[in-house]
Amino acid sequence: MIIKEIKKDINFIKKHTLQPAWWKITKIFVLLGSLIIVFNIFGLLKTIIWFSIVLILGLIIHFVYRIRTHTYTKSWMDFKVMEKEGKLTYGRIGFLYYTLVIIIFLI
Repeated sequence: MIIKEIKKDINFIKKHTLQPAWWKITKIFVLLGSLIIVFNIFGLLKTIIWFSIVLILGLIIHFVYRIRTHTYTKSWMDFKVMEKEGKLTYGRIGFLYYTLVIIIFLI
């Protein structure tokens, strides 16, 4: 059951149009760069703590959106779902999501 849900999320992440394709790739480098900076400033232990907090809070945001959008099928807050020719399409994710991500990152 859990594996099936994880696969569903991974497939959605690969195919969604909520973010530009360039950002899907760039954010990996932003995260890695941030990890390197935090490590150089604060050391290994604090980097692990920071990354754990970012990961946990990020998962909370992910699950809130997943639950409130009924697994990405309904609009909620800044997550917009439209149906065109029997196929679900998605608008760009909005201000609320990115504000939450930035707050988490700065914690």
